[in-house]
Amino acid sequence: MRITVFRKMMADEFGEIRADVLARDHVFGVLGGRTVDQALEAGVPTKEIWRAVCDAFEVPPDRR
Repeated sequence: MRITVFRKMMADEFGEIRADVLARDHVFGVLGGRTVDQALEAGVPTKEIWRAVCDAFEVPPDRR
């Protein structure tokens, strides 16, 4: 998944402002103690990051 597609999915699920804050500030243990932005910079695959976000925020399966 491209980063632009990932960012759009984040904005669609959480709203643009909350998605930006979440990506910048929320630390995910399953991503090695990184934020979304840090994980992206570290080269973690976007699908793996999206799964972590969905699991942490209980995104329904039909929107994953």
